[in-house]
This record gives sequence, structure tokens and C-alpha cells, in this order.
Amino acid sequence: MGTPEFAAASLKKLIQHGYEIAGVFTQPDRYRGRGVGVSASPVKEVAVENALPVFQPEKLRDGTALALLRELRPDVIVVVAYGRILPDDILAVPPLGCINVHGSLLPKYRGSAPIQWAVLNGETKTGVSTMYLASEMDAGDVIEMAETEIGEFETSGELFDRLKEMGAELLVSTLRAVSAGTAVRHPQNHGEATYTRQLDKSLCPIDWTRSPREIIKHICGLQPWPVATMELDGAVLKVFRAEYTETAAAQPAGTVIAAGAAGIEIACAGGRTVRITELQAPGKKRMKAADWLRGHPLHIG
Repeated sequence: MGTPEFAAASLKKLIQHGYEIAGVFTQPDRYRGRGVGVSASPVKEVAVENALPVFQPEKLRDGTALALLRELRPDVIVVVAYGRILPDDILAVPPLGCINVHGSLLPKYRGSAPIQWAVLNGETKTGVSTMYLASEMDAGDVIEMAETEIGEFETSGELFDRLKEMGAELLVSTLRAVSAGTAVRHPQNHGEATYTRQLDKSLCPIDWTRSPREIIKHICGLQPWPVATMELDGAVLKVFRAEYTETAAAQPAGTVIAAGAAGIEIACAGGRTVRITELQAPGKKRMKAADWLRGHPLHIG
């Protein structure tokens, strides 16, 4: 059971390792907009390519999905970013349980967008966890974990690509242990749990009163969506890359300190600056800040 690319990586890995997949449950095809029309989820695409039976129930609590699962009689249900909460009657179907792959080191970052929030919050490490699903979201007993460092300038998209593969590998390891009866249940410390929320465009504007590292992590954490923004020269620009500087600034936060071949240097908290090196203007392609400056000279100070 899964929907996005993060889940598709696990499905591919199960296929590669020869697991007998009784069925694939994924979200119904959705309208994507901008001329794309209705399209299938990445998980459905993988399933169709491998001639696996696909099920896309609109609801999980009307008995339809339960009847399908009882007919399929799976030994175990694997859930990876399905986007639905499984009711207790479905959780009880497989004799070996329902196994979830989650993109954080539980109990930290339960909920949606754990990868992005780990970057946004300036974490230096994160990872993936496998656990037994429980009624409460992401609160089940952990089976295994794999940890990794987060690069100082690593974007959420780059980290996502690494973690989806780590999660797929961890899933295979976990299923081997579950099948052999050697999987160990590690109850989570619920008192240490933290929760995340979905990203939205209200998060985009850069707050220049924050520290250089907080601003850098804000820019990295909002890629590839919804992307950090700043207002300059009367336009709202998307910001893709920035770097630290050694400049000391006495000007108020948000003041442009310098603009040239190195980029756009802007004052922030602590009398420091951040240099914007890559951006995108409305209706234009993503470009180096220096290239944008050629047609948009800025007032300095």
C-alpha cells in the first residue's frame, strides 16, 4: 500500500527480491493540472509495468477494501506513504502484521513531510524506520532503523532520494526478520514524540531576522516544493541556493549589502549576511543570481 515515489522505491525493491505481491493498493488517479490531466501514482505505474493487480479504493471503511484483502489473504501488508489511515479491521487481516516504512528516526517527526521538516529544523541527522502499524499515527513498535547525516546544503529533494532507497533496503531487512520470527519490537517513547504538518506556500517567504543557518536550512528545506521566496526590486523571486559569508553587517535585516558576480548579499540576524547565488524570477527560468542582476541592478544599503 503506497502512493508517491518514496513508496514506489520500496515496491521496486520487493519485486527485485522476488516477493510474491498479492496486490497493490494506491490512491485513485488524480487530476494533476497544467495540461497533465488525470495521472496515476508512481506506485501504480510500477505495479502496471510489472503486471501486478492494482486496487484503488476511494474509502477504507466501507467494507470494500476489507473484503478485497480477506480474499487476497496476504501474510503481511507493507504500507509506505499510502496517504490513508488503516482501520483496525484491516490492520488485523495479515497474520504477520502491517509493516510501515517512515522517513524519520521515530518517535521524532511523526506525520507528513518528515524529511522536509528535518531539513527545515536544521537537524544534522535523520533516517528511516520500520514499524508495526498501530491505530495511532506513526506510534507503533519500531522494528529497525537506519541513520544518515544530513549535508549542510542538502535539499529536501536530495535527501528524499537517498532516504527512499534506504527505506527500501531497510524494508527487505525487516521482512526477512519478520518472516524468520526474529523481528524485535521496540516500543516508542511517546513522551519524546514530535509531529510535523504538511508544507504550504505560507512557509515560502524568507524571514531575514533569522540566523544565517536558519535561512540556509529554510531554502534547502523547501525544495523542490514549495520553494523559498524573497521580494526584491518589486518582484517575488524564488530562491534555490545560498551560502554563508564572513561579512559583518550593521544594516537592518533584509537590507541588500552587496550585489555582483558572487550573488546578492543580504543582512540577517546577528549582524551577519547570507549570499543568494541561484534564483528564479516570475516567468523566467532558474538562473544564477549574477545573471539576474545584469538586467536588474539593485540599490545597495
